[in-house]
Amino acid sequence: MKDNTSIIRWSIILGSFIIISSILWNTYIFFQNFKSEERIKMEIWSKAQIELINSDQENISPLTLDILRKNTSTPMIMENTEGNIEHSNIENFNPSDSILVVKLIEKFSRENKPIEIKYNGEILSILYYGNSTVINKLKYYPLALLLIVFLFGSVVYFFYRSSKTAALNKLWSGMAKETAHQIATPLSSIMGWIEILKNKNIDDNYIDEIQKDVKRLNTITDRFSKIGSVPILEKNDIITETRSAIEYMKNRTSNSLNFKIETPKEKIITLLNPQLYGWTIENLIKNSIDSMKGKGDITIKISETKLLVDVLIIDTGSGIDKKLFNKIFDPGYTSKERGWGLGLSLSKRIIEDYHKGTIEVVSSIIGEGTTIKIQLKRTVG
Repeated sequence: MKDNTSIIRWSIILGSFIIISSILWNTYIFFQNFKSEERIKMEIWSKAQIELINSDQENISPLTLDILRKNTSTPMIMENTEGNIEHSNIENFNPSDSILVVKLIEKFSRENKPIEIKYNGEILSILYYGNSTVINKLKYYPLALLLIVFLFGSVVYFFYRSSKTAALNKLWSGMAKETAHQIATPLSSIMGWIEILKNKNIDDNYIDEIQKDVKRLNTITDRFSKIGSVPILEKNDIITETRSAIEYMKNRTSNSLNFKIETPKEKIITLLNPQLYGWTIENLIKNSIDSMKGKGDITIKISETKLLVDVLIIDTGSGIDKKLFNKIFDPGYTSKERGWGLGLSLSKRIIEDYHKGTIEVVSSIIGEGTTIKIQLKRTVG
């Protein structure tokens, strides 16, 4: 069913392009034919002009006069060998204005090849003529059609892109919720086993550590379940939440890593979902650890202005090429041999889509390190 829908959609798009292209081509042919007919009309007019010049007033053919009189739409200038100018169908024309005459002659010559009016092999005059009003209007029609094609193509492209994005978001949300569901089932069993172990005289320290990891798994399950749904944002101290995420990572990383956090003394209240925000901080720290190959310095700086809060994650890792500053947040992008390339993409989604903030690479030097900034709105009170 899905394949049939896709075939129908693309068939409609292809058919529309064929129809518009056909209209465009036929318009071009019509325009060229119309110009050819205009040329023939002016050549007939020039021959009538020759007959007029070489005929007595009493012997002028009525047909000749009719041809000369009926040209009421094509602008033209006729210049004889002595430089005398005659004109027709040109508004506000002054033959004594030599600059205007030259400009019009050049313009008409670009639009149409001048016609030499000859008699017995001798050039009597040169006829310069421009496009008629109809042709001037008609020549913009293909451009209008091209604009329509462009707009149509743009609409199709954005429609296709938004449909694809919506499908990916739906898939991502579905995978996240299914992951949460799959983790929750064995997690319930583990919690049951912990209760049994408590009654078996097992060292309480072991049980405490297991409970900590179970609590952590519960947090992970909760995070995954929130992907694809609108999370609840509550007033929280961003300093406390950031420290909590850092402490968790410190306890599970090498002693070769030095963590440093710089914050104001007072609380900074902002609207946060603690689970998702903490996940973002952990993802960024993990990314820094991978970049430093497990050894180096990670500094987290939190600062505030009247309206905004900035969280800087600074590492001493391998750095990022400037061309990749935006690309590293794309789904699937990774510089690791193993990995899905979803960590930074997920962080961007959490900060920008859910918290309405921004996340970006503000600076990076190859071989020296990288600084990533999260910016969120402050909450007063």
